Amino acid sequence: MNTPAATTASPEAEYQQRFEQRSRSAKRYSLLDSALSITRGATFLSTVAVVLFVFSPSEINPWWIALPSSLFLILVVTHASVSKRRDRYRRAVEFYERGIQRLEHKWSSTGATGDRYKSPEHMYSGDLDIFGEGSLFQLICRARTRLGEDRLAEWLMDATDSETIRRRQQSVEELRYRLDFREQFALLDAEVHEDLNQNLLIEWSQQPPRLLSKTQQITAAIFGILAVLAVLAWTPFGFGPSPLVVVLIFESIFLFTHRKLIQDVRLQAEEANSGLTILSQVLGVLEAESFHSTNLKEVSNVFESTGTIPSKRIRQLQNRIQNLVAGLQNQFFAPFALILCVPIHLVHAIESWKARFGDSIPQWLDAVGEVEATASLSGYAYENPNDPFPKIRDDGLEIIAEELGHPLILPSECVRNDIRIGEDQRLVLISGSNMSGKSTLMRTVGINMVLALAGAPVRATAMTVSPVTIGSEMRVQDSLQAGASLFYTVISRIKSIVELTSGKRPLLFLLDEILQGTNSHDRRVGAEAIIRSLLDQGAVGLVTTHDLALTKIVDSIGDTAINVHFEDNIVDGEMTFDYRMRPGVIDRSNALELMRMIGLKIEKRGNDQAPS
Repeated sequence: MNTPAATTASPEAEYQQRFEQRSRSAKRYSLLDSALSITRGATFLSTVAVVLFVFSPSEINPWWIALPSSLFLILVVTHASVSKRRDRYRRAVEFYERGIQRLEHKWSSTGATGDRYKSPEHMYSGDLDIFGEGSLFQLICRARTRLGEDRLAEWLMDATDSETIRRRQQSVEELRYRLDFREQFALLDAEVHEDLNQNLLIEWSQQPPRLLSKTQQITAAIFGILAVLAVLAWTPFGFGPSPLVVVLIFESIFLFTHRKLIQDVRLQAEEANSGLTILSQVLGVLEAESFHSTNLKEVSNVFESTGTIPSKRIRQLQNRIQNLVAGLQNQFFAPFALILCVPIHLVHAIESWKARFGDSIPQWLDAVGEVEATASLSGYAYENPNDPFPKIRDDGLEIIAEELGHPLILPSECVRNDIRIGEDQRLVLISGSNMSGKSTLMRTVGINMVLALAGAPVRATAMTVSPVTIGSEMRVQDSLQAGASLFYTVISRIKSIVELTSGKRPLLFLLDEILQGTNSHDRRVGAEAIIRSLLDQGAVGLVTTHDLALTKIVDSIGDTAINVHFEDNIVDGEMTFDYRMRPGVIDRSNALELMRMIGLKIEKRGNDQAPS
């Protein structure tokens, strides 16, 4: 049983120490592997030389062949074991090297990006950099199977209730310091993205098993025995090939009548077989672990309730499927397998396995996904020890954060701000100069809410949240293919966000440069109507704008809305930003100055920094 090691070392120190230890071991086994490779080659040549001497005109005893041959076989087995250990240490080195890269914020070129989860229809993942190069998913994910990746993606895309979030937090905290446990996943020798298609496996497991009758099983066994007897009787007893020919004729008829069953079972089982190697290995790691938090104890209960060892059973199924495929396709094994009616026995063995354990497959897959996703979040928690778990409210609507920062921005460059949204302050309207940090603050709130709702720590000193549904409109683009203008795409997206207010959880809306693409008058009227509609239906949110006419909306709404702003400073012709959120409305614009700074000829006037 693996237990969390007590350590006071920082993640940086712990990773560096383990990286150096594993590197030394990997180097040692690499040298040993090379030496054994040379020794094995020399031993093989010695064996060949002895064989040549034995069969040459000499009086060398043939038993001398046994010595180099035995030594060669021992070296083959030893070399294979050493190579396996070398590869495990290399994977451990890579595991800690990636950990160090994440701590140094050099991780964007490694790891799963989750590109396949991207969807323009999803209501925030594209705006908040949840998937893709340099995304939150890439930073967090350490899963070894598609199951774990799917579950993590699901947690990052779908909101849930407060009790589920707290249970995830408990599980993440339990695994936070189990570094050895996470390392075990990295050491698995199957390929990381071996294609485990859970849908095919579940579909196969839920199909009714096609078991052979006792008569069919006995008939196959009799044909196999008769075939062996016919072969044995061929020469010693002088019967010739006739008995074997007769047996093969009847056996061929028997196999022909079962050909469709054999082929159907083979094809379906072969599809389900994809990825079983990594699945059995991950299950083996989980079976060796003891859990205490509610969610993870349920995983242990799943294994115990089946009364068997899942990893052993998965390997058993895999062996049967591989033997069936070899019995039908392997040019050396297939003739003997067919003569002995082996495919019939293997078909029955595979379908018997399905009848006994098929109903457990969905539970085992679910357990793997749950633990892998939790382990990914626990690794993120371990590497960010100063990030707290947010407090999750059961009632009311409140999002309060102190010193909130963006987890994808370098800590040395990340400027933190406080934020408060809730029933008494439902709208925060953010104005400010270009490039001053308006959109970044909105994304900071959004991505930390995603972390909070997934059960992960947040980039803040303290945070309290209520479970909400998130809807954002930030990176909307026009579409030539769909024939949609920018403005039409924007209002279509906003319509989808408004529709989210009918869900079972309150809506947190994030609207960046609301209603861009239309004139100022229509923008003001439309923006106010949309915001009022959202607020009237219980939503809360943030809106950014550089059109300062929209800041008047706050005055018309009253005490439940506030204006805040970001600003720039120009010193000696250089524009700087402190990215600090301030109360009120910005009193000037920097658009004209930015144009001049990049070389556009804009005539200076006395009021060219007046707000628009």
